[in-house]
Amino acid sequence: MAVSTPEARPPLIVICGATATGKTGLSLAIADALGHAQIISADSRQVYRGMDIGTAKVMAAERARVPHHGLDLVDPDAAFTVADYVRHADAALSQIAAAGDTAILVGGTGLYLRAVARGIPVTETGHDATYRAELERRLTGEGLPALVSDLRRTAPGVASRTDLANPRRVIRALERTSITGDASPPAPVGYPGPVLWLGLSVEPVAHRAAILARARQQFADGLIDEARALRERYGSHHRAFSAVGYHEAWAVLDGQMTIDAAIAADAQRNWAYARRQRTWFRSEPDIFPLVGGDATAEATVLVRERLATIKAPR
Repeated sequence: MAVSTPEARPPLIVICGATATGKTGLSLAIADALGHAQIISADSRQVYRGMDIGTAKVMAAERARVPHHGLDLVDPDAAFTVADYVRHADAALSQIAAAGDTAILVGGTGLYLRAVARGIPVTETGHDATYRAELERRLTGEGLPALVSDLRRTAPGVASRTDLANPRRVIRALERTSITGDASPPAPVGYPGPVLWLGLSVEPVAHRAAILARARQQFADGLIDEARALRERYGSHHRAFSAVGYHEAWAVLDGQMTIDAAIAADAQRNWAYARRQRTWFRSEPDIFPLVGGDATAEATVLVRERLATIKAPR
């Protein structure tokens, strides 16, 4: 499934980068500078209701200031696929175009960004709930290396394009290839309108510090209470809760970790996640690089220059 006709698509500004590089702040600053813009979140965990602190979801005050899409779409126990996300983003883009606004697509979930801004066709095929449950059991009993070995043996092409350190990606790849085989991914059809990709990065020492500071702030802001409430309502086994922070908070609740140890574990997992994100975004073409922290002025100039080459949104 790809986004549809050019007439229904607004100018699109994509802000990508690893976690804790300042993407949310930059998206709000650009939206304020433009005056007529709406933001679409591209974060695979911010789609879940109730997961606010742990996913660093934008605050209500900012949502009131700038219209946001892609947040709070389903409960954490609901299935949600990239195809579901593209359908939501497609509808949001139509609304933004009808309003005459510019769309800002912001987040760190590379597949969401690629599916929307590069027009990667996605479908509902490749789902087998029974086989997925078997893979989940094998992950618990045999560990990730066994599943990675199976993927490399049965679908080496898919394995070469999969983040083999990510259990969820490996399980999804095995599930899909059990149905579709070792097929190449569909070619992108492009975004049917003007698009500008901006990629945020932060110098490693500063980035580590930012990740640790955010983890501390999330625990101070009530992450443990949020995690407790979610577990009491939904249990702890849903895919949504693979988001960094929730298992660490539950470990504190269960007396398995101190808060300081949980914060350190949270930061370490996020640092590892950031490395995987950087690898993903290095493979994306035509991204204009920006250094986080002082990127707002440069980004705003780039956006204005880009918009000046097309018919103004208003």
